[in-house]
Amino acid sequence: MHSTSRPIAILASDAPEAAEAADRLSEFYRTVEPEDADVIVALGGDGFMLHVLHRFMDTGKPIYGMNKGTVGFLMNEYREDDLSGRLERATETVIHPLEMTAVDGDGLAHSALAINEVALFRQSYQAARLKISIDGKTRLEELVCDGVLVATPTGSTAYNLSAQGPILPISAPLLALTPVSAFRPRRWRGALLSRHQIVDVEVLEAQKRPVNAVADHREVKSVQSIRIRESAELRSLILFDAEHSWDERILAEQFRY
Repeated sequence: MHSTSRPIAILASDAPEAAEAADRLSEFYRTVEPEDADVIVALGGDGFMLHVLHRFMDTGKPIYGMNKGTVGFLMNEYREDDLSGRLERATETVIHPLEMTAVDGDGLAHSALAINEVALFRQSYQAARLKISIDGKTRLEELVCDGVLVATPTGSTAYNLSAQGPILPISAPLLALTPVSAFRPRRWRGALLSRHQIVDVEVLEAQKRPVNAVADHREVKSVQSIRIRESAELRSLILFDAEHSWDERILAEQFRY
């Protein structure tokens, strides 16, 4: 059994291959409970990584993921050798989550955090009608669409990219405002916003055209309005191998076709 210079905890997703990898690593490296660890090693896919980032948000514990899922864009390559060296050489990135406040049809406010994106989706067969304001000024009187989302740089390669939104470098002080299947204005492709700007979305004809709001894994049904802003205080820490940094992944992703 090897020890690492920093106490580590190993967490695995429910996938059998992730659990098996956790057992093997525990044979090679001395581990501690998460509350006693300096670093959390997460084994799974991007969904599990998001869960772990949420769980240890604002604790000061960096998360080092190794891919035992599918895409694994937030993960490092799984290897059992030299874990201590990889952790020491890894680069740390600070992630500030989005804060969502959604008001439902009963006037109740619901708050949630999102590391990837906050998205609104039509709830029925009818297209949504949305009014979009930035920092209190109306920028789009009416967007007829399947939905709209605000993505962080971390989430820009996730659903945002599938919706034809821009890829953002992890250090870019920007948010991506991206429509989902916009019908009117048909040619509107979205906007790049400063990370400090506040997005307000009002659902027009909310009863006739109901809309759901989703912040990562948290969903609020039948919302009337939603406010999205980046948290200045809360933060999660993520570690990437120095030879395969987040900036390199973002750059490489833009040259794939």
